[in-house]
Amino acid sequence: MLCAKREGPGPQVSPVSLLPTAPNSALPPMPAACRRRPPPPTARRPAQPRPETRGPAQGSEGAETRWAVCAGHAWLTCLRKCGPADTCAAFGSLSRALRCVEKAPGGAAVLCEGGEAACGAQGTAGQDTRTGAAGERIPGDRAMWASWWFWPLVAVCTADQFRDTAERIMQSTPVIDGHNDLPWQLLKLFNNQLQDPRANLTSLVHTHTNIPKLRAGFVGAQFWSAYTPCDTQNKDAVKRTLEQIDVIHRMCWLYPETFLCVTDSTGIRQAFREGKVASLVGVEGGHSIDSSLGVLRALYHLGMRYLTLTHSCNTPWADNWLVDTGVDEARSQGLSLFGQSVVKEMNRLGIIIDLAHASMATMKAVLQLSKAPVVFSHSSAYSVCQHRRNVPDDVLQLVKQTGSLVMVNFYSDYVSCRAEANLSQVADHLDHIKKVAGAGAVGLGGDYDGVSRLPSGLKDVSKYPDLAAELLRRQWTETEVKGVLADNLLRVFEAVEQASSHTQAPGEEPIPLGQLEASCRTSYGYSGAPSLHLQAGTLLASLALLVLCPCCL
Repeated sequence: MLCAKREGPGPQVSPVSLLPTAPNSALPPMPAACRRRPPPPTARRPAQPRPETRGPAQGSEGAETRWAVCAGHAWLTCLRKCGPADTCAAFGSLSRALRCVEKAPGGAAVLCEGGEAACGAQGTAGQDTRTGAAGERIPGDRAMWASWWFWPLVAVCTADQFRDTAERIMQSTPVIDGHNDLPWQLLKLFNNQLQDPRANLTSLVHTHTNIPKLRAGFVGAQFWSAYTPCDTQNKDAVKRTLEQIDVIHRMCWLYPETFLCVTDSTGIRQAFREGKVASLVGVEGGHSIDSSLGVLRALYHLGMRYLTLTHSCNTPWADNWLVDTGVDEARSQGLSLFGQSVVKEMNRLGIIIDLAHASMATMKAVLQLSKAPVVFSHSSAYSVCQHRRNVPDDVLQLVKQTGSLVMVNFYSDYVSCRAEANLSQVADHLDHIKKVAGAGAVGLGGDYDGVSRLPSGLKDVSKYPDLAAELLRRQWTETEVKGVLADNLLRVFEAVEQASSHTQAPGEEPIPLGQLEASCRTSYGYSGAPSLHLQAGTLLASLALLVLCPCCL
């Protein structure tokens, strides 16, 4: 069935998803009954009892059966050959579709004659007022059978209208996506060697993202994730982060016709005008700054424009979402004093604060402290799917009060709390955030190439137009859809830029040494100049460090 009713949380079949994927796709095989034209009825049949199942009468009404098969096949043939627009236009008079059906093999033009009665006749289904191609009257049962495929046709036409509107909107307002892990895939698959022929981004396979898919999805700006896992914390996190920022810069260098590396909202708008994908750096995980304001500033100068305060691990100064599940213990009760310094320095520099992966206490502490709006670069609504990676309603209220933004994640587990999800359920998250925090608080952060399970209908970055069409179908206004696509993020970015103050003195207070975990790190600057007259306690501490950390030798 082309027009599926939404009932409960189950998957919804979108009419758009049933359209041909390419205009040159193979035509359906012609039914044998269509090889010859059914003879016209010579007289009106007596009224027959309505059968239990919808469809033409059986037995002696074999002609109607063949006619119905031919009519349905005519419609499918036109749909596949000329697309929904011509097929829908042909509904008033199927003669307009004759040209496209004649292109089909095997004498398919006969089908238009057989189906023209249903497509071109006037009157209401069920009434005996229709006439066939040869002028004969069409029995009421046949007209009623025509209505069986009239409504699916209407559904296809309507769905196509929403998709067309979405694409028209996205021509001028392309998607700004908040989180894509393609750089991580480039590291895993090719060790960041972009000139490896297999790493060609115009033909890259087995990823959610490549250049043709970005074009098809009308992606106009992307925050690429410079991600390094939690097991690099207190080890080589900074080095790994620098390498991931470097690979993002090299993407722009290697594909200048597609990517434009930018660092501000003005650059995003410039990329829109040039038809390129504005490429920005988002560092995913506060462990990447190694608890250093100096490293934070250095990453800013390298192009980082948002920092996710935590990944799925605590930092010495902020708690992550696993604290809310009981898996991790709270270390900072949300945000430590040094964590507050990080937030203030990000405000001063003009770095967007990202609260995806943060604990609820961290979310609330930051939303109350920050002088600029914040984002959740890839999180969804907790009330729709009760996963702790999602944003609860009381936090959504703070999002509304601060003009902040939740960029909805497409990971199936965060969408439906199950391994399977669908596009309609993603739209449910958008609806809920709009209801609680307002349409200006909604954005998109698909988490492509960073997750293993995605909803049906959103399997890669080319599918954004289908999500925009779904919002239009749900009666979101064009202005609201433009907000979701790009305008809401641009507003937040501009507010962050306006709140920055590079004339203000930078923060200098380091994190207390005692708050750093024991690791192979030096302690330069935390004590006076080295002395040959070390106290006994200092000597013991040094010996303990050597025992615990032999790699320091």
